[in-house]
Amino acid sequence: MEIFEKHVFVCTSGKTCSLEGGEEICSLLRKEVVEGGLKGKVRINKAGCFDQCGHGPLVVVYPEQVWYARVKPEDVKEIVQGHLIEDKPVERLFYDGSGRIKQD
Repeated sequence: MEIFEKHVFVCTSGKTCSLEGGEEICSLLRKEVVEGGLKGKVRINKAGCFDQCGHGPLVVVYPEQVWYARVKPEDVKEIVQGHLIEDKPVERLFYDGSGRIKQD
């Protein structure tokens, strides 16, 4: 088995993430990764709370350490195509831990 090129964690348990669709985001990411031909290259995992409640659903992509906040189902294709396939992170969803989100 090869090591994954990218590893994506989706908060599915925090207050905001669980209520705002973290599980759905995770499922959609998995589906898009398979459809995008990334199976075996990109791993999508559910994660516990990132202690950033109020900014979710949160998605974190490694090894780049890119944090995305307030991710909606309609953002998933853009994250997969832009970040996971083309290596161009989706800047409008960036989260830096300060509470500021580029899309605001």
